[in-house]
Amino acid sequence: MSRFALGENPGLEGVPSRGELGQVWRLETSTGTWAVKELFHRELEADARLSADFQEVAVRSGVPAPAVVRTADRRVLLDLDGRQFRVFSWVDISPPDLDLDPGMVGVLVAGIHRLGHPSMGCARPWYTEPVGAARWHQLLQQLIAAQNPLGRRLEDELCGLEELLEEPSDLQQLHLDLWADNVRIADTGGLCVIDWDNSGPGDPRQELAAVLFEHCSGRPARTRALYDAYVDAGGPGRIARPEDFSMAIAQLGHILEWQCGNWLNAANADERRHAEAAIDEHLSRPLTRQVIEEILVALA
Repeated sequence: MSRFALGENPGLEGVPSRGELGQVWRLETSTGTWAVKELFHRELEADARLSADFQEVAVRSGVPAPAVVRTADRRVLLDLDGRQFRVFSWVDISPPDLDLDPGMVGVLVAGIHRLGHPSMGCARPWYTEPVGAARWHQLLQQLIAAQNPLGRRLEDELCGLEELLEEPSDLQQLHLDLWADNVRIADTGGLCVIDWDNSGPGDPRQELAAVLFEHCSGRPARTRALYDAYVDAGGPGRIARPEDFSMAIAQLGHILEWQCGNWLNAANADERRHAEAAIDEHLSRPLTRQVIEEILVALA
């Protein structure tokens, strides 16, 4: 890690915090504490720099987020023994919490959206395109044959939701993963946004709709409080139609498809249990037409 000039006497503390795309180690050195992220899937330096640049713009503008650490030659990624690493400043954060103050969340999201950072290219299919009825049918039949019956109802609901998908219009660079895993309470008492690696082109209204679902669904007063705080803080997104939830529909659909595939292709019991937990999390709080309608009624 000398390439990142992190100081002397390095030592890893505790066990890494594991996510879907990487695991984060706490590194103590003579100069401070650092978050060292080991990536599970290889990235291109050019793509990593785009997300790092956006994160740095956000931090300079007052959005609470870890600082990006670069090598002496300004690179973001480090290749070491066939593995890739990124480094950030360390922030002590609390576990994911769906009961964060909705006003604080609204102001935070508005701060990111007010940046108006120009997008690079088109929105990615993960956030815009359907999984499709044929793929859902194939996948669910495979699961049923393997004694994991998600049920026909799930297939019908997912395909029905995907009929709502429409392309984003007002593209700018966004975080794109403002789920509870990535919006946390920091030890300072305020919020902190982590994991900017997947940031990219998106429509603020569609990201706002995803935030409302994640942090407020089923609770009208929270929905209204978050939305009002966002608008009052100058956030540009406005929610009025079921189609505004397009990004959440596409993203959650692809996540579920991916985890179902992980369950089917699991190499061992641990991998299968991990996939099962992710599927159960989705099924316990599904995004449905009824949920979308309840959010829209709360905002009316």
